[in-house]
Amino acid sequence: MIRVTQVFRKGNPAFFSIEKVFGLIKPALENKIRLDSITLPYYSNGLMSIFRNLYFVYRKRSKNIFHITGDVHYAVMALPASRTILTIHDCVFLHTTTGIKRKILKWLFLDMPVRHAALVTTVSEFTKHEIIRFTHCAADKITVISNPVNEGIRFEEKVFNTALPVIFFIGTTPNKNLERVIPALEDIRCHLRILGKLTAAHEQLLLKHHINFSVLTDICEEELAAAYVQTDIVLFPSTFEGFGLPVLEAQKAGRVIITSNMDPMKTVAGGGAFLVDPYDTEDIRKGIKKIISDAGARNDCIRKGFLNIHNYNVSAIAAAYRQLYEKINKN
Repeated sequence: MIRVTQVFRKGNPAFFSIEKVFGLIKPALENKIRLDSITLPYYSNGLMSIFRNLYFVYRKRSKNIFHITGDVHYAVMALPASRTILTIHDCVFLHTTTGIKRKILKWLFLDMPVRHAALVTTVSEFTKHEIIRFTHCAADKITVISNPVNEGIRFEEKVFNTALPVIFFIGTTPNKNLERVIPALEDIRCHLRILGKLTAAHEQLLLKHHINFSVLTDICEEELAAAYVQTDIVLFPSTFEGFGLPVLEAQKAGRVIITSNMDPMKTVAGGGAFLVDPYDTEDIRKGIKKIISDAGARNDCIRKGFLNIHNYNVSAIAAAYRQLYEKINKN
């Protein structure tokens, strides 16, 4: 049986999407692949921590295939190149930094890891094109393997609350776009439920625009599933994503999703979402009002969403990873 060691970043309760994705895939792989895992001991918040992580990984070298599951791309450089797979979820760090810092991050987290790894996977065609554009890597070195839809998300019937809809907003990092969503909601009767920690600036903005809101933080999978059940609208007008998992989670829960009219979100949605311009506060406002008032538009999005999620089942995605492990093992 092929043995694979998956390498994970140090755990952080605020960022857990990578761990969630591979946790979903693991049961479907284990009947064919023997999986081990190691978790890095340090956050990647400085060169000393990065060097310590590299030394930690170097000491774990073995005859196994290694799979860097994301985020800590530089860990590839401590492992045997011919037996290492690298997964890159997005290139957002290149869009949020400038100058010498950007050059260092690009070299450490993208250029050298892509060059060193035997194979690279990513979660969308959008991110594949970005990797090629930034590194000039050969296209056939990169395989697109989508993220699976969370099997813990469930559908429960709910009558849409037109008088005071619950709008579920996921994430509070700058790309999630809460700063535009808050003014877009002013004078719209709703309850905004935010998943993520708010900054002082967010709280001031919510008060300024008189938004009725609540906050969820550090929730477990069951609590996340329950949050979708209690929701009328999922609002995800992100300005940048590597994939956009909340789009699929909303579709599986049978809730209407409003997301960005840009890739990868619109491609992941497969026609089962209402699309808005994430940079236009007024367009976000119009989209929310349209979904609240138009039952036909809501039902059409939900129906197409149910069809779309069949493209993201766990068994097919696990099979794609297994094929890569087998390919590496033959070399």
